[in-house]
Amino acid sequence: MTDLLAIGTRKGLWLARSDDARRTWTLEGPHLLAQEVAAVSIDTRRPAPRLLAGVQYGHWGPTVTWSDDLGSSWHETDSGAIRFPEDAGAALGRVWQLQPDIAGRPDVVWAGCEPQSLWRSTDGGCSFTLVRGLWDHPHRPDWAPGAGGGAVHTVLPDPDTDRVTVAMSTGGVYVSDDGATGWAPRNRGISAVFMPEPAPEYGQCVHKVAVDAGDPHRMYAQNHFGVFRTDDGGGSWTSIAEGLPADFGFPVAASTSTPGTAWVVPLVADMQRVPPDGRLRVHRTRDAGRSWNEVGAGLPDGAWTAVLRDAFCTDDHDPAGLYVGTRDGCVYASADEGDTFTLVARHLPDVLVVRAARLP
Repeated sequence: MTDLLAIGTRKGLWLARSDDARRTWTLEGPHLLAQEVAAVSIDTRRPAPRLLAGVQYGHWGPTVTWSDDLGSSWHETDSGAIRFPEDAGAALGRVWQLQPDIAGRPDVVWAGCEPQSLWRSTDGGCSFTLVRGLWDHPHRPDWAPGAGGGAVHTVLPDPDTDRVTVAMSTGGVYVSDDGATGWAPRNRGISAVFMPEPAPEYGQCVHKVAVDAGDPHRMYAQNHFGVFRTDDGGGSWTSIAEGLPADFGFPVAASTSTPGTAWVVPLVADMQRVPPDGRLRVHRTRDAGRSWNEVGAGLPDGAWTAVLRDAFCTDDHDPAGLYVGTRDGCVYASADEGDTFTLVARHLPDVLVVRAARLP
C-alpha cells in the first residue's frame, strides 16, 4: 500500500509517496512545470488511479489534464475539457475544484470554476458540461468576485442521494436535491458583515465547507468572518468560532471516519492573513465545534505565511492524516490527526492545493 500526496503549486505539480504508514515521504517532480495547478484530484474509483489537474497554461489558458500512470504522461481533450456554450457569454477563468462523485458513479467528476460555475463530466474528467441550473440561477448577477476571484470552490455530492452542495466566493452555499437541476441558497445564520444586510439570503464569502463523518447533513464552514456548523444540510448555521484564536481563515477539513472531528487553520483577519503571533497551528474539535484545541507540534513558529483553502486536506486513514501546504512553499504531514507534523517538502512555489489518497 502506498500513500500518495499530490501538491499543486503556482508553478507545477509535485507528488510525494510514503510506504511506511506516512512517517517518511519521497518527493517527485515537478510535473507540468511552470504551469499553475490550482486544482488536483486523485480518483481511486478506476482500475488505475487517475490524476486530474486543473491547469492554468500561461499561453493557452485554463483546462483540465489527466494522467493514468501517476504522472508519467498527461492527456488533454483536443477542444478543451471545459468550454462555455456560446450563449453563456463567458469564458473560463480558472479551474478551482475537481471532485470525483460517489463510488457508484465511477465516471462522474465535478468541476468548480471561475466565473462561478459548476460542471459535470461523465467520462472521468476528460470533458465537462455546464450545469445550467446553477448558471441560469436568478441570483447569479448578484454573485461577486472575492479577493481571489469569483469561483465555485467546494463541491460535495451526497453519498446516499442525488443531493449536491456547492460553495462559492462570493455567493455562499447552494444545495440541489435533484441531481444538480434546481438550486436553492442555504446560508441562514452565516454572517456577511460586508453586505448592507449582515444576514442576507445569499452573497456570503464562504471560504470552504467540509462534511462530518457521521452525518452528511452536518457540515462545517470556514467563512470570511466566522466558523459555522449546520446540522440540517445548510438549513441553518450556528457559529462555532468560540475558543479559536481567530475566526478568519481559508480551509476547513473533517475526518472521514470519526464523527465530530474537524480542523481549521486560523489566520489574523482579514487583510493581514497570517497565523496569530506568527505561529502556524491547526485547531481541532472533537465535539463538532463546541470546543477547540490547538495541535500541530512540528509546525513552525515565526511563520508569517498562510494556508489557502485547498492547501489543507485529510486522508481516509483511521487515525486520519492531515496535510498542510503553505504560501512559502512548505508542505507538512501528520499521521496522528494533527498532534504532530513532519516536513514533506520545502522551497516549493506557492502551494495552492494538496490531496492525499491510498493506492493499492
